[in-house]
Amino acid sequence: MAQLWGGRFTGSINELAWDFNASISFDKRFLEVDVTGSKAHAQMLAKQGIISDDEKDAICKGLDSILTDVQNGQLEITNKYEDIHSFLEANLIERIGDAGKKVHTGRSRNDQVALDMRLYAKSEVIRMSELLLNVLKVLDGMMKDNLETYMPGFTHLQKAQPVTLAHHLGAYFEMFKRDLLRMKDILNRMNYCPLGAGALAGTTYPLDREYTAELLGFYGPTLNSMDSVSDRDYLIEFMAALSTVMMHLSRFSEEIIIWNSNEYHFVIIDDAYSTGSSIMPQKKNPDIAELVRGKTGRVYGDLMSLLTTMKGIPLAYNKDMQEDKEAFFDAIDNTQNCLTLFTDMLATLKFDKAAMEKSAMLGFTNATDAADYLVNKGMPFRDAHSVIGRLVLHCIDKKCAIDDLSLQELKTFSESFEEDIYDAISLETCVKKRLTIGAPSPDAMKKVMSINDEFLTSFSLS
Repeated sequence: MAQLWGGRFTGSINELAWDFNASISFDKRFLEVDVTGSKAHAQMLAKQGIISDDEKDAICKGLDSILTDVQNGQLEITNKYEDIHSFLEANLIERIGDAGKKVHTGRSRNDQVALDMRLYAKSEVIRMSELLLNVLKVLDGMMKDNLETYMPGFTHLQKAQPVTLAHHLGAYFEMFKRDLLRMKDILNRMNYCPLGAGALAGTTYPLDREYTAELLGFYGPTLNSMDSVSDRDYLIEFMAALSTVMMHLSRFSEEIIIWNSNEYHFVIIDDAYSTGSSIMPQKKNPDIAELVRGKTGRVYGDLMSLLTTMKGIPLAYNKDMQEDKEAFFDAIDNTQNCLTLFTDMLATLKFDKAAMEKSAMLGFTNATDAADYLVNKGMPFRDAHSVIGRLVLHCIDKKCAIDDLSLQELKTFSESFEEDIYDAISLETCVKKRLTIGAPSPDAMKKVMSINDEFLTSFSLS
């Protein structure tokens, strides 16, 4: 058992307690960032004259060799070490001798862990941003291809008004765009370096924390040593944003599941993202969409786990905070997997445009426009609403659309109807006359997509 502490103790730790306390099984994914942080720390120590340049060079070379050997499979990370930090330091000392014992000068595991988590979280924010950009680009292309693909818009899962597929997809574009902007905000807030905070009260060594922060790509050092090692609000904020991403993926998945049903038949999911039944040969199940929907609850649970862990912890560091890692890693892994698979599934969807248009026709989605027609003929809106309500009830009884009625039939409900009613309530007219920004008409959508293109071209996390 290799640990970074021992002088205070005369007895050995209970084996079960060792396993319970150890984090090597999951924090080993910190290896690369721990090497990066330790090299920066060594460079700063040498700059400040705390260690020599030769010692700094030996430390950096030794750390690089350990990382290379692990990556090449020549060195194994085993559970004989308490955590990744003890693994790295023990192997460094074994390779370079006494110089390796100086790498931890002016540093605690508390600020070392806090640094590793920030470096790792930063890289994951960047990766998540790339995945969100990918889904936005897929949606942007689909929107451009479906400016005049008519479909029903829904409220309460009831057909409401006609829209286009481009407009419907555009709603999710806006959601994922906000998710992406949240990543930028989170990165800006987390991008400060805790290294040098020590266990909780800094150190008496003349560290240059600004230099360390600069080496590691942070805006600067954190400004309170207790806060530096004892809060994980940046993880909670990130995991809350991941939960929001998953919520948006889940809503979209739910719609794809509904649209894939026999009753709707709006979409055909590619075979690569579907599965069959072991007993029913006709089945083609939307399992990927369903799993994305299901894993959303898991990511929510990860967030609640960390919130609950942190809620009663006094300042400063407490061992409870070791529980931040597994929940965070799980949330990251599941969100990235879901976003990657969902984007690929989305890119291969095929839409039954005829079925979508027919559904809009038979769902009385043009009823509001029919009421507006009567208003434009001089009828008060409330009276027009009542007329069209009775007209829809009549059509339901006849199992037909408003457009299917003759002008003579329409006039039995109001003499205000004229031949121009048919053009006024066509799906094309209903959509194209909605010209305000954010509305579904092709002209309005083109303005929005021009804004989207500029966003996709210019977006940067910096």
